[in-house]
Amino acid sequence: MPADPAVRERRRRQVVAGAYPLRRAEHPLATIAVMGAVVPEALAASDRLEAVGVPADVIVVTSPGLLFRALRARQGLDTRTGEPPWILGQAFPADRATPLVTVLDGHPHTLAFLATINRVPHAALGVAQFGQSGSIEDLYRDNGIDTDSIIRAALDLAGS
Repeated sequence: MPADPAVRERRRRQVVAGAYPLRRAEHPLATIAVMGAVVPEALAASDRLEAVGVPADVIVVTSPGLLFRALRARQGLDTRTGEPPWILGQAFPADRATPLVTVLDGHPHTLAFLATINRVPHAALGVAQFGQSGSIEDLYRDNGIDTDSIIRAALDLAGS
């Protein structure tokens, strides 16, 4: 948590509105938007990407529903929601738009709409089949939501 009270309050507002930047690279070449239990994998991927010269922002999504409604409000498609579009500019500012990897331990379509915020190339990582059993590491690898899969997706996008 940020120590500065004003920064802490801004973070609180972002969390409640749907997303917040957890890590900002100085000059990002990719963005990882992550939700839920795979945040450690996204951070590890960001560290390893930085080490190979592909710095990445990491954005934590707290509510895809709120972000989707904010996007629709910004597009003028749904004025009834009252969702503030300001969160889109704070979490995904246009001047930091880079290829986007979305990752969660749920269906990959859940976060796919985020690429439309700034119209960037996108890879959606998630779990498209359910019912398997095994260790977390095996399941994450089998579903392509482990650290290595995030890195591969980011490198593929950053190279295009």
